[in-house]
Amino acid sequence: MTSITPPDPQLKGLQARLLDFQHAMRDAGVPVAISDGMDAMRAAGVVDLMDRDVFRESLAATLTSSASHRMAFDTLFDIYFPRTHAMPDEDEAPAGSAPGEGDPRDIQDFLADLIDQLMQGDDAALRAMAREAVASYGRVENADGSQSYFAYRVYRNFNLKGLLRRLMGEAGIEDDDLVSRLMADEFEARLRRFREEIDAEIRRRQVEQRGPEAIAKRAARPLPEDVDFFSITADEQAHMRKAVRPLARKLATRLAVKRKRARDGQLDIRKTLRRALGSGGVPIDPAFRAKKIHRPELVLICDVSGSVAAFAKFTLMFTHALQGQFSRVRSFAFIDTCDEVTHLFADGDFSGGMARMQTEADLVWLDGHSDYGHAFEVFARKFRSALTPRSTVIVLGDARNNYRAANTWALKEMKEHSKRLFWLNPEPAVQWDSGDSVASDYALVCDRMVECRNLNQLASFIETIA
Repeated sequence: MTSITPPDPQLKGLQARLLDFQHAMRDAGVPVAISDGMDAMRAAGVVDLMDRDVFRESLAATLTSSASHRMAFDTLFDIYFPRTHAMPDEDEAPAGSAPGEGDPRDIQDFLADLIDQLMQGDDAALRAMAREAVASYGRVENADGSQSYFAYRVYRNFNLKGLLRRLMGEAGIEDDDLVSRLMADEFEARLRRFREEIDAEIRRRQVEQRGPEAIAKRAARPLPEDVDFFSITADEQAHMRKAVRPLARKLATRLAVKRKRARDGQLDIRKTLRRALGSGGVPIDPAFRAKKIHRPELVLICDVSGSVAAFAKFTLMFTHALQGQFSRVRSFAFIDTCDEVTHLFADGDFSGGMARMQTEADLVWLDGHSDYGHAFEVFARKFRSALTPRSTVIVLGDARNNYRAANTWALKEMKEHSKRLFWLNPEPAVQWDSGDSVASDYALVCDRMVECRNLNQLASFIETIA
């Protein structure tokens, strides 16, 4: 059990620190209401503040309402309520370790000790090893350095992938059977925890030097729904996958409410006058004609080449999670030629669907570089029957055509055979028409070309067309 660092004197106690913590969460994009803050204050008054894990979970329960916000919460919690390590607990320090600030021990000795602790999977021991690694190799003495810089200084002394191979060798993992794969997954999880402890220790040292506010401003990554599709990391992809369905459910509920409110059509004067006969001619109970709301048919045409693959993947995932809001959804993908891929996502396995798309779909015609003009020509020739007067067509891509023919005539034909045609472009608008981009040529054909760089922008757009 570890204690929580006492609040700085100028913050005047735990209440002030909690308020600062809530402000930092709002700055990071987490929606913390005033009532949530009051609940957190009440929770802090009844839990054991010396039990840091219990205190963390009590604040998480009161201040976060989405699993996608947990990463930002944990990062900021470690900044505002760091562990104290002035006198490490004896049970946290592994045998042979040197957690102090003296000369670092031999790296081979450190790695051998680290391998032993990773094999045992003791979280407290790994925490102490991370503390030693930062003290010995990170040297967080420069207040102006970034966390990534200090982390690089630690990791340049040992390779995490190399550690994983050594762990698997020590455990005798050679076969590809289920038990071996489970053991490999467990070792990967332990290495991930060790890396997280190193990051937390670097932040703790930076907070000691510069204060929590200065570190919090740049420590928390954007929320999954705000992450730029072009700069997404592997960890953020996993969090974004978790954020897609809750965001889709929230949007579906909002759309259902809007449709319910809009179910009444124009005033039915004849029926209203008949009702007014019973109230002396006063129309106190107006009648309206029933308004039939048609759910649109959606046709997605996605560039799945390397540069925009993540954007296409999450757009497909999000849209298919909202299938109930549309009468029909059909998906087409292209690189330099086009093919239908609707059936690949029918079971909801989007990771498997994306993998199957690369092998089963006919997406490459010539050299595997984006060719919007040829892909649109193929769609207009082979799949025009997918379009009806009720179809809303959405093209997904950056409109970078590798200096090939744009064939805007094909896009015009697609627009003529559908109700509406939109284009979602994940590039910043200031970059359109730069280099090999032909965004303006296609924008003239579309009803609208929209910059769409994250899940929140995607949700806002889908709401407008649904």
